[in-house]
Amino acid sequence: MNDRLARVSLMRLAEPDDTVMGRLVAAYGPEAAVAQIRAGRLDPEFVRWFADVHRNGSGGARGREEPMERLDRLLASWSARLEGTDPGRDLAEGERTGARLITPGSPEWPTQLDDLEELRPRALWLWGEANLRLSCVRSVAVVGSRAATPYGAHIAAEFGAELGSRGYGVVSGGAYGIDGAAHRGALAGGTPTVAVLACGVDVTYPSAHHDLFAAVREQGVLVSECPMGVRPTRPRFLIRNRLIAALSRGTVIVEAAVRSGAINTAGHAVALNRHLAAVPGPVTSDTSAGCHRLIRQGAATCVTTPEEMIELVGTIGDDLAPELRGPVLPRDTLSAELRRVLEAVPARTGAGPATIAVTAGVDLETVLSCLGGLAAAGYVERVRRGWRLRPGGP
Repeated sequence: MNDRLARVSLMRLAEPDDTVMGRLVAAYGPEAAVAQIRAGRLDPEFVRWFADVHRNGSGGARGREEPMERLDRLLASWSARLEGTDPGRDLAEGERTGARLITPGSPEWPTQLDDLEELRPRALWLWGEANLRLSCVRSVAVVGSRAATPYGAHIAAEFGAELGSRGYGVVSGGAYGIDGAAHRGALAGGTPTVAVLACGVDVTYPSAHHDLFAAVREQGVLVSECPMGVRPTRPRFLIRNRLIAALSRGTVIVEAAVRSGAINTAGHAVALNRHLAAVPGPVTSDTSAGCHRLIRQGAATCVTTPEEMIELVGTIGDDLAPELRGPVLPRDTLSAELRRVLEAVPARTGAGPATIAVTAGVDLETVLSCLGGLAAAGYVERVRRGWRLRPGGP
């Protein structure tokens, strides 16, 4: 069995977040890992490592389980699954569908996935026209709530379209709400978009996104570490979030409740030393409460425009967002002297030049000179009792 077939087999044997399997593959390679599982006997050095690491009995829900009991249970589970694997059939099914398999070292493999270490995927199925590695060289993950508000959907689509127009790929999870809006925005902007699925690339979930996924295949790429035909489960949505965070330069949370999958993605981004940003929303909206907490805790940078997100993940000094400025009013163009005199002119009752001079703190000659210029520009007008601001003036 070669490396490629071994990796296809491993995709069936363990869930992608199985760190013990990840350690086994990292230590011995996929072919040797499959051989040990088939023999029903793991290398003694690996067994000793497992015992040392788990000597304190940490086993999650099985906290009191002895290390060797847990390892024997894992090996038995892997062996049982191995009996029903047929990597050649899996490869043929993928090719028949139109998908392709990439493995670490392949030209299309994004090397940033190596940051996941033992949680690095054993292989990835891709279905789409875009090159995954090139699509993720400059990319941003745009994620958020499935139950998006109209505000959130609008912002996500705007981010997707503008990031695309600036040459950034958009990575998301293909779900309802923010994910779907981000993908559609990127497609409208004509940029590749990457949808990381929690099921096989040949499974359309949610089913209502059939047309969206078809468009993504034409302009971007569907990505999954699940074998062909595998249906999604609740844990797999959380597991795949680490890929969304790892593939991109940074993640922006558009809308998220305090407890949500998007917050899980944010945790992966922080753990991987990726940039993390969040978009603020109404303080009365539960779907923005998670964003606000991330910003308040200092875990995420507050961004309000795609340009600000690009500044966060882009090249220092080259991708600065424009400074937001208020509107320029006509009186902003006046000299400091003219503004002082103008501020001293009453709005309703008239005032003489001497009174205006005292109020403005300038001499009478300066006031007379300034009043003439201000009158010509339409700011003030002469009345019976002196000068006043002109109604409806600039």
